[in-house]
Amino acid sequence: MAELLRRHWGTAVLLAERVLGSPDLARDAVQEAAIAAMTDVERLRSPERFGAWFCGIALNVSRKWLRQLRAEVSGPHPDLPSADPDPAEAAETADTAARVRHAIAALADGQQEAVRLFYLQGLSHREVAEELGISVGAVKARLHQARAALAPKLAQFTATQFTITTEPEAMTMTATDAVEWTEVTVVGIRRSEDEDHSKREHVMILTERDGDRMLPIWIGPAEATALALTLQAVEVPRPFPYKLAAGLVEAAGSRVIEVRITQLLESVFYAIVVVQGPDGPREVDARPSDAVNLAAVTGVPIRVNEGLFAAAAPDPETEARRVSFPSATADIATETQQRLAEQTAKRRGTPPAESGMAAE
Repeated sequence: MAELLRRHWGTAVLLAERVLGSPDLARDAVQEAAIAAMTDVERLRSPERFGAWFCGIALNVSRKWLRQLRAEVSGPHPDLPSADPDPAEAAETADTAARVRHAIAALADGQQEAVRLFYLQGLSHREVAEELGISVGAVKARLHQARAALAPKLAQFTATQFTITTEPEAMTMTATDAVEWTEVTVVGIRRSEDEDHSKREHVMILTERDGDRMLPIWIGPAEATALALTLQAVEVPRPFPYKLAAGLVEAAGSRVIEVRITQLLESVFYAIVVVQGPDGPREVDARPSDAVNLAAVTGVPIRVNEGLFAAAAPDPETEARRVSFPSATADIATETQQRLAEQTAKRRGTPPAESGMAAE
């Protein structure tokens, strides 16, 4: 218990100080929170969530103290206007807060946890990552996806700006944050011509369906191979992973309805797969290469955050190198067919041409 308290003490004090406005009061409030945590620890249902639970107790103690302090302060001078909102404003604010929290409760589980810890409890990206056992990049991706999901639900508050945290690095959420999505198609794959096959680079090219803008995304060789086989409609003897994934989703009574490439963070693209299940649509974090492969297998739309076309513009040197790569979709599919034929023939002890697995 002592180690757990030491680990989360600084965060709890910081949160308490933001409520009380005094570092001394904050430390005293966290002391009381520590006593409450030690006496009520059996109420903690998920031991791995101790940090969030303890910080929540510290915030509750701080708010209680703040109410007590306000009650002890004499009322305002009768000739001065009160700084408190009038009853109508207070009721409107309470209604808005309730609607925001209702929208948050409808998010996917991972996004909901990230929003509650980051926005409502005021933890930093790093602290949220530690609490959830994921990377900082994954936390930022979940928050970005949550904002994209919340914006249309909160669009009715067109004149209202919601700041749901005092965390300095948190994004203020407004109705204008609604993401515009552009549908794209997969043009194909470009590949470098390095003689060492292990060093070859692959670029997946996405093109705006009703325009000429392109979004190149560098992907791995395995993902490029799977995509090439799908684009070339190559039949393989056994289902590849993406075909299997699509089959599992369908067998579970759900279906993939679309994939979205959501953001570019520190040179890494992020995506989600939207699955329609018995309880409604759910968003699943994914790499763009996996998401696009799944979309190619299932035939669902691929949508890109409109801002990525500009944000992902490469530097001239990288763009020149990418453009120099020859189109390789058909080549990759043919090479894979031949390799599969050779492997099958080797197992059967027959020449490739007789194995029934030759190209064509």
